[in-house]
Amino acid sequence: MKILANDGIAQEGIDLLEKEGFEVKNTRVAEEQLANYINKNKIEGLLVRSATKVDKKLIDGCPTLKLIGRGGVGLDNIDVKYAESKGIQVFNTPEASSESVAELVFAHLLNGVRFLHDSNRNMPLDGDSQFKQLKKSYAAGVELRGKTLGIVGFGRIGQATARMALALGMEVLFTDHLTKEATLSLSFFDGQSVDFTLKSSELKEVLANSDFVSLHVPSQDTYLIGEKELGLMKPGSGIINTSRGGVLDEVALVEALDSGHLAFAGLDVYESEPNPEIKILMNPKISLSPHIGGSTLEAQERIGIELADKVIKLLKK
Repeated sequence: MKILANDGIAQEGIDLLEKEGFEVKNTRVAEEQLANYINKNKIEGLLVRSATKVDKKLIDGCPTLKLIGRGGVGLDNIDVKYAESKGIQVFNTPEASSESVAELVFAHLLNGVRFLHDSNRNMPLDGDSQFKQLKKSYAAGVELRGKTLGIVGFGRIGQATARMALALGMEVLFTDHLTKEATLSLSFFDGQSVDFTLKSSELKEVLANSDFVSLHVPSQDTYLIGEKELGLMKPGSGIINTSRGGVLDEVALVEALDSGHLAFAGLDVYESEPNPEIKILMNPKISLSPHIGGSTLEAQERIGIELADKVIKLLKK
């Protein structure tokens, strides 16, 4: 049986699959050539990340496909219902990248509260000639400890983010349509653990009472956070989006930053991805990363292993 990992897969996953007799093609095939490649090579399993789109046309054109696996949390780049209606099994790896995304949230948060995103732009330019002026400009940072983090969407990644916030001494508020109460366990290096029980609040309450807000929701048809919602946030607060582009109104965000209502933002995803707007890229109050939430070596290894385990389970019945 042949598996195509069109967006790549960690060697650990390849090893597991090959051990079970699968032939793994770990290559990148362009979208317009993908159907032909799958048919020519009689591919039964297609593994993707966010780069490859698996739509109705591709599914109809590939009768050999038996399963589609998505490395990561979201499934919005796959027409899941249509695939399943054709007897194709679809799955993802929701737990594998949670910790990686949560750490990136705090990378952006720490960038924002200590102005690192801006100082890293200006120090190479003026650090040798305006050191004292830059030191004064970036001397009004704040600490995360004792502050409140509001989390919008409390699935696996939202909860992983909450655990990190609690470990840093932050208060956590959250809102979620499905989860109304959650008990989170913080595990430490020496085997000790501490449990925290949190209860959901309304979105407007989370926005109004948080020093920083982090978004962890799936793709939306309309903005979840627009001008009205940003206006509810505390003056001088910050917002982080590592979920999906289109969740946050970027025009309203820039206006809130330029007016001084928000102090900073951190973005890993964008409305016009993979071509973010220049006003976003050049804004000195935005910490930027190119959709790398789950892109750590550890997460890629976990994703590869989880994909392989699920392929083996489904195709070796």
